[in-house]
Amino acid sequence: MPMSEQKESSVLFSLKEIMNLEEDRIRQEEAEQRRQAESAAQARIDLERRAREEEEARLNAEENRKRAEEQRVREDAARLEAIRVAEMEKARLDAENAARAEAMRQQQEHERQIAALKHDKHKKRLTVIATGAGIFLLVALVGGGLYIKHQQEVSAAQAAAAQQAQAAAQAQLDKLMAELKAQSEDVQNLQSAVQNAHDDAARAAAQKALDDAKAKQEQTKQQLNNRRPATPGTAAPHKSNCNCTPGDPLCSCIP
Repeated sequence: MPMSEQKESSVLFSLKEIMNLEEDRIRQEEAEQRRQAESAAQARIDLERRAREEEEARLNAEENRKRAEEQRVREDAARLEAIRVAEMEKARLDAENAARAEAMRQQQEHERQIAALKHDKHKKRLTVIATGAGIFLLVALVGGGLYIKHQQEVSAAQAAAAQQAQAAAQAQLDKLMAELKAQSEDVQNLQSAVQNAHDDAARAAAQKALDDAKAKQEQTKQQLNNRRPATPGTAAPHKSNCNCTPGDPLCSCIP
């Protein structure tokens, strides 16, 4: 390539570079201007928002202050009204109490005067009545004391007789229980003798003795049943419901 063409190409390249640089600078300036404009707009928006918020806060505070002031005024008025009503009620009660006390004083004075008149009028009658009442009371006390003493002596005698009868009955019952226990032992021994007999004669003799022992045992049981007091509200034991162990001396049912 000739030298002149190289120089021309170099100049064109330089101009192009300069133009590119200028375009870049212009674009940067435009971008910076847009950024500044946007920042300014955002700052204005923020300032307006803060102004609105501050105004709203001020209005709210003022509204709250007015509300609190109105509430305080109402409370003060209610408190004063309550004090006034309480004072009026206290004055009314004081007046009623004073009137009631005066009426009571007058009533007591009237009753005192009437009592004084009655005392003067019936003094002699009361003396006679008191004397008669004293004599009657003395006679009643003497008679009552003698009657009470007689009743105590009768009750003591009856209690002693009842204790003696109860002791005798208990002694007889204990005796029958002892006899029944011995008879039960005899029955058990004779039952063993019948079972262990070696011949018919010994077995027959043991059986006869066993029958006699059972008969005596039955008589003793009957005597015990007749002497034992029946429990109120309970029926006598039935023969078919007797669950006593054979030979039990404390069995109260009749097999």
